[in-house]
Amino acid sequence: MTSWYESHIDKLIREAQEQGQFDNLPGAGKPLPDHGELYDEDWWLKSLAHREDLAGGVPPTLRLRREVEDFPSTLRKYRTEERVRCAVAELNDRIERARRGLIEGPPTVLRPLDVEAVLRDWRSGRA
Repeated sequence: MTSWYESHIDKLIREAQEQGQFDNLPGAGKPLPDHGELYDEDWWLKSLAHREDLAGGVPPTLRLRREVEDFPSTLRKYRTEERVRCAVAELNDRIERARRGLIEGPPTVLRPLDVEAVLRDWRSGRA
């Protein structure tokens, strides 16, 4: 005779199945979402935010990532080189704090912005 072992977790899952707690769950019987050819590593987070209507609940490190992506368009509003340098320094400071894990949210691998490269882009945009 073979002995059969059921762990505590397996027992809880089996009992929940028998009670019908897994019946009629949202998405049951539907195909998995197709994310297309462009893979977005944060698809699960965006899906959660959409599903739970978490418009303001995005972690600070992800907001920082978006801010870095949008930074070139933000530069247009600055009128002086000094203000651009201050904005880049402030953003780089927050990037460094995020890289060290001092800002809440998932880990980030953002690189600090090159001040001189940003200034070149800013100058060319003003010309």
